[in-house]
Amino acid sequence: MAPSAPDRLKSNPGSRLIRGRALIFWDPARPGCKRDAIDTDQITPASDCVSESLDRLDERWKAGAFRYLMPDFRERVHRGENVLIAGDRFAIGSSREMSPAGLKGVAGEAGLEMVILCGENLGDIFRRNAINLGLHVAQCPEAVTDARDGDEFTFDPATREIANLTQGKIYRPVPLTDKEEEIRRSGGIFAVGRRELPEAMRRAPRIEFPDPETARSLTLTEQIVWAHRVDRDAAVRPEATLRLYADLLPASDGTAPFAIHAFNQITGGATIDPRQAAIASDHFVFTGKEEDDRQTDISREFARAHGIGRPHYAAPGDGIFHFYFPEQGLIVPAGFYPGADSHSRAYGAYGAVGIGIGSTTLGFGWATGYVYFSLARQRRVVFTGRLQPWVSGKDIVLELLRRWGAAQAQGMGVEFVDRNRQLPMPYRNTIANMMAEAEAQNGIFAQDAITDAWFGKRGIPMPYPRLAPGAEARVEIDETLDLSVIAPMIAKPFSPGNAYPAAEVARERLTFDKALIGSCTNGSYDDLLGAALVIRAARDAGHRRVARGIRFVIFPGSGTVGEQIERPDARLGGESIAGVLRDAGGEIRRSWCGPCFGQGPDALRKGERAITSFNRNWQNRMGVGGEGYLASPAVVASSAIAGYMAPPSEIGLEWRPERFAV
Repeated sequence: MAPSAPDRLKSNPGSRLIRGRALIFWDPARPGCKRDAIDTDQITPASDCVSESLDRLDERWKAGAFRYLMPDFRERVHRGENVLIAGDRFAIGSSREMSPAGLKGVAGEAGLEMVILCGENLGDIFRRNAINLGLHVAQCPEAVTDARDGDEFTFDPATREIANLTQGKIYRPVPLTDKEEEIRRSGGIFAVGRRELPEAMRRAPRIEFPDPETARSLTLTEQIVWAHRVDRDAAVRPEATLRLYADLLPASDGTAPFAIHAFNQITGGATIDPRQAAIASDHFVFTGKEEDDRQTDISREFARAHGIGRPHYAAPGDGIFHFYFPEQGLIVPAGFYPGADSHSRAYGAYGAVGIGIGSTTLGFGWATGYVYFSLARQRRVVFTGRLQPWVSGKDIVLELLRRWGAAQAQGMGVEFVDRNRQLPMPYRNTIANMMAEAEAQNGIFAQDAITDAWFGKRGIPMPYPRLAPGAEARVEIDETLDLSVIAPMIAKPFSPGNAYPAAEVARERLTFDKALIGSCTNGSYDDLLGAALVIRAARDAGHRRVARGIRFVIFPGSGTVGEQIERPDARLGGESIAGVLRDAGGEIRRSWCGPCFGQGPDALRKGERAITSFNRNWQNRMGVGGEGYLASPAVVASSAIAGYMAPPSEIGLEWRPERFAV
């Protein structure tokens, strides 16, 4: 039997213990239960993610911590409630490293250290960011279950042992991997980067793919990981932490400032150029706020100083980087792409490993050319059956998230098998992209004829060998999703997994203020064509404009897409996509992410409701006090015509593949 907390403290009198009282996030919907699924949008609202200069990075991050979820959070921490306790799936979602940095900073203002105790399935990017920054975070479901308001805790940084002094109990959290423990004990990612930089500068990247016999036992993700290892003798197995060379290390204007700070801390400033760096100005660019312009200037000046130009630097309006970088040929099959943004998972659509890593890991990668990566367990989803009328990638992923429920992907890497080769690249992009919402490490489709055609059309060479899933690869979960049973879907607030058949939702006659199409999830030419085909068919049936009172706004995924939709298209009888959408009352914006995360003039205001093709509809995500519903571009378009949320069949459109399939 483990000794009690008081006895353990007596036996370790020399330990440097962190002490504090519990600050518990209770679930108002489940009395007596801790709150689950607190996402990083709740920890650091988007309006507080601004960094106006490298000298004052965390001022807004600290001020905004839990601004809406717990307005007195800062005050409570300062008076000694520095042991934050939440339920399962804490800090899921966006990769914003402002969250762990801000939480650590809030405690530091009062001369305290913060400890975060949470239950199962801690957000993987937040976990990595916390280790990098020296924020103490521990998964310990037992400690979370037992905790009560006012409980006194200690945390031993040396052993990670947790003691609830009030209840006299000792806990051991879920252990870190050996490499994670090494980074933690070394003082964080800056110290590790400084130590490894000299050797990294002497070493040339070496990418070697496994021989056929080795590949037989590896999933697609594992084969790419195997090829990109820095340490060639490192074993590729789930839960191992390895150093991997990156083919590209992309950031946005929102995540780049902290990455630049990390790069400077590791390299000493203007001593070397960053490796594999790419930056897209797509988050804070069209808000009209001076502080946002100053944030974007940080990335622009960094790119200028280091000679980073197009296509590796995307100016405002060039595109959202999950669209822009692939169409520029910077993403290729079998590549490894750790991006600061959580939706870097979208690169799995192109047969690559795309993961979200946050800013400090990115800055470390810019300095060394590689990142630390903890391989997740693997699972597989095989798509069978035939697509039904009006069903697209958005409907498929919403149904998948609905089926996975609260557990979602359990942090695993997901390999998708398009058995009948019927999912075009925009559908795959949406599915892989939204593995961020599924809480998967990544999602990946194998390179096939569809992939080849997409790259061939653009004249983009593919330098790496064609990979296939290993015949003897081990997956934890193997499942099949029959596409023939999936209908158009709509996800209600406040979760993408809270999805229902659109025809069922139509019976509720849910009205809304805005219909928004585009973003990194559904902003391709084909996505916007699908919406335009619905709008044009509705016009032919007598519905010339969207319903009265609805704001209809379109956001192309890139500047290139924005130009393409102005050209005539034979599928639209020679009209352009932009022309059809404008004729119905639509407004075409420049390419950026703003309204998807509650920024700019198109964000939701308190009490407003929108149906969108975006990827997240968490509380306050699209604007404080607003409600977001998620659907495909076709369903958003038909809803705009109907005046309530509904699939195209609701407005009398009969599916004809030669007319509507894209």
